[in-house]
Amino acid sequence: MSDELTEGDLQEWVAGLDTLFAKVAGRFGRVEPRRQARAYLLGLLAPIERKNGWQLAEAAGDTAPDRMQRLLNSARWDPRQVRDDLRDYVMDNLGHRDGVLIVDDTGFLKKGDKSAGVQRQYSGTAGRIENCQLGVFLAYASPLGRTLIDAELYLPKSWTDDRERCIRAGVGEEVAFATKPVLARTMLARTVKAGVPVSWVSADEAYGMDNKFRRFLEEHHLSYVVAVPKSQWIGMGWGGEIRADSATAQAPPKAWKRRSCGEGAKGKRLYDWALATVTFAAEPGYQRWLLVRRSLTPNAKGELELAYYLCYAPVGTTLEDLIAVAGSRWAIEECFQSAKNETGLDHYQVRRYDAWHRHITLAMLAHAYLAVTAAHAPKVQGAWSASHQQKSAVCWHA
Repeated sequence: MSDELTEGDLQEWVAGLDTLFAKVAGRFGRVEPRRQARAYLLGLLAPIERKNGWQLAEAAGDTAPDRMQRLLNSARWDPRQVRDDLRDYVMDNLGHRDGVLIVDDTGFLKKGDKSAGVQRQYSGTAGRIENCQLGVFLAYASPLGRTLIDAELYLPKSWTDDRERCIRAGVGEEVAFATKPVLARTMLARTVKAGVPVSWVSADEAYGMDNKFRRFLEEHHLSYVVAVPKSQWIGMGWGGEIRADSATAQAPPKAWKRRSCGEGAKGKRLYDWALATVTFAAEPGYQRWLLVRRSLTPNAKGELELAYYLCYAPVGTTLEDLIAVAGSRWAIEECFQSAKNETGLDHYQVRRYDAWHRHITLAMLAHAYLAVTAAHAPKVQGAWSASHQQKSAVCWHA
């Protein structure tokens, strides 16, 4: 079979985009914002360098960015309603009973102090403290594909405690301070309520170390594999509290198993893994584990790097199951990279809180279209990816 693109391929992709936009068109009410939203979406998918107001306007044939700016700043439409349609579209096309919901945040570097939520704060994207905004995102990954399905802009207390500043940036009175794990719980609650097929939740240690976040997942019967710091308390022993790192130091050599946690850019991502049952109360039929990942080669300090995960799942879950979920967390990083490179997730030039959510929603919609099209058309997949000593409280598995 030829890998060359045909006229039929292009027609099929256009039809797919028409099907997607038909799902959300009614959210825009009037004809003018509806047309502009479609033009915005097409611009985000177009091969233009920077997907800001000016270039999106030029791609749509407008002489000025006024209409694009109006769509984001003053037109009447609710991005969260569009996100409901986005989620349904993704589930219709990528939904699978083995789906994993992945939580993470990403930074957007900004100048000045007028953009909603901006301040000097740590950005994992930059790897340092920067003047930036932080968005908390939810991705869905299944054997059929992966894409972003929800997002919330994080507002530090320096913003929520200053109502005048919030008013100037379009932040409503109803928006109160919420930590990033709380924002994540809000998005997960929406997703669970919508009946999304999902077996697992994964998150990095900023969320995994939050016991309220983990308790929320357990209350909603969501199995999880979440990263935690080495200082994470995992139970009690004769000497008092047992940390993840001190428990790992007791692991016998035979506890370590070499396994792949998925395919990476350079082939299989191989690590040594150890799994311990944690003797800490769980719901009937469920079990808790400590999962530890160890690198195969030493770092610059000559040390083998360790990563720790708390796991909660039905009794009988295997080591391979848990490793696969731990490895799935990279899917959201791939989503961030492709959405920023391909659909302008970080190309916006808006200051208002509501405008941020509008641009981000349309960028996620465009990204979902690419993910769904790639899942159904291998030619697109290729083109797209070329551009993602004491009594222990744990029992180590041999």
